[in-house]
Amino acid sequence: MSATRPTMEDVAARAGVSRALVSIVFRGVAGASPATRERVLAAAADLGYQPDRRASRLGRARTRMIGVVFHLGHAFHGDLVDSLYVAAAESGYELVLSGVTARRPEEEAVRALLGECCEAVVLLGSALPARALAELAARLPTVSVLRDVRADGVDVVRTDDTAGLRAAVAHLHGLGHRRVMHADGGRAPGAAQRRRGYRDAVRRLGLPEPPLLPGGLTEEDGARAADTLLALPPGERPTAVTAFNDRCALGLLDAVRRAGLEVPHMLSVVGFDDIRAASYAHIGLTTIRQDADALGRLAVGRAAARLDEGEPPGRPLVVPPALVVRSTTAPP
Repeated sequence: MSATRPTMEDVAARAGVSRALVSIVFRGVAGASPATRERVLAAAADLGYQPDRRASRLGRARTRMIGVVFHLGHAFHGDLVDSLYVAAAESGYELVLSGVTARRPEEEAVRALLGECCEAVVLLGSALPARALAELAARLPTVSVLRDVRADGVDVVRTDDTAGLRAAVAHLHGLGHRRVMHADGGRAPGAAQRRRGYRDAVRRLGLPEPPLLPGGLTEEDGARAADTLLALPPGERPTAVTAFNDRCALGLLDAVRRAGLEVPHMLSVVGFDDIRAASYAHIGLTTIRQDADALGRLAVGRAAARLDEGEPPGRPLVVPPALVVRSTTAPP
């Protein structure tokens, strides 16, 4: 076997057929007998040949590729990408990923996908202005996941963030907590809805509404929220905290434990997302679970409906969250 990458011609020579027949086999179209197909696939396996699927699509009217913009470092985005892969495969599509990092803005991630001839784009937790989203949607079907945005032509698939925080506060109230604070997410997608859910719940339950703790997306943000909490006079400290997301909750947990507060007996904590780390035995974070599988299935479904059926953008699809009770909450 040659040290160079095997070609379609190499497979044809090994199988004793024409290159055209090899192409037919790998394109999955009629024209090759079962015996020939089996011989070609066996030859390809022997040679370690893998077809260049993107190159094979260049001459087609459709690529059946969906681009996905996600943020590196956002743990829940990893869960969503996994669900998107499953849903895309079931619908006959493939994914092309483009990551957003501290040095690669979302605009650049989107431009990269446009260069890959993607037929539709799914944006996870997009921070693009509504006008930019509408401009993108004018070029190809666009689905916003995790962000409630009003932009012409954009489909929205999201979790009911407001209901999630209401459930978190209701859980803590049911345990006997009467002073609950919220570590806020600032301007992150979903943060406004979670603030609304928190405020709705404390007002409906007749609880005090203390100032928000400065939180955010990361463990460092959670530690900063903990510093603010620990600086309060003991009589003003909450007995429970809801955090914008699980990573924020994990940072807060670590900081308050280092300061000597026992969790959950001196402070109960509830996160949001239900990332994998939340279920680790030494963490056991009570949290609000987002249904990644449902979100991914609906996002791909909307993109496929636009592409395959020619449907117009639909109404926002809202997925209910679920409370998952673990060991970071208890009666005060």
